[in-house]
Amino acid sequence: MMARTASGIDRVRVVAMANEPMHAQVRWRSTHQDMLHQVYVNGRLAGATGGRGDRSLLVALPSSPTRPLRVEVFAVPPGEAYVDFGDAAPEAQRGRVELVWLRRMGLPAAGAARVFASGGDGPVDYTSPVSEPLPIWPAWQAQGGFGMSRFGASDFGYDGSAAVGFGCGLFGEGPFGFDADAMRWVSEELADGVHRFAVTVTDACGSESAPAESEPVTVVRRAAALGALAVEAYDNAAGRLVIGIAAAK
Repeated sequence: MMARTASGIDRVRVVAMANEPMHAQVRWRSTHQDMLHQVYVNGRLAGATGGRGDRSLLVALPSSPTRPLRVEVFAVPPGEAYVDFGDAAPEAQRGRVELVWLRRMGLPAAGAARVFASGGDGPVDYTSPVSEPLPIWPAWQAQGGFGMSRFGASDFGYDGSAAVGFGCGLFGEGPFGFDADAMRWVSEELADGVHRFAVTVTDACGSESAPAESEPVTVVRRAAALGALAVEAYDNAAGRLVIGIAAAK
């Protein structure tokens, strides 16, 4: 399957439709004569063109009074016009980063996880954690695995009355039961750039595990909402219009 491509596409314009609330016409220029085009809004497939020569599309817009919309156009082979590539590649995080890891039975009963960060483009700083200690097991749980109890009579495990339950965790990423459960940590607003993170686990005796480091994460903060648009200058001879943009306070 060929992947979508944004190469060769420029002059993307989005025009709100006065007679169609929460809709916009997206126009663009493209060098791809034998391909169709997809339009994505905030990373989700909003529509696809029906002809190879089409360079515009009417799409619906989500209601977002405080967040700017991201509109992207991609070229795809005709047979893949309605294949949603929204999750095909990781996108840049916008302001915050979420770390997720499995809560496995091998982790210490009274243990706690700590998160460290690089603070920018550089190595992880292990001198000061960026999170409070995160308890791994907030309550006693004695899960053991899949198929050791009566199916339908209890949660998965030996007699898993304390299990997270079927499909409530990371289904498909680990065995049923507590290995399907997950821990999550969300960062504060971060500066634009490349960031690195690591997680360590400390047991009740204070022994600390080796750090598990993440891949570099690119952060792009959310754009500020526009406060006002004003015409600053207009050159009739050159056909040039200058518009001033004020950021919302």
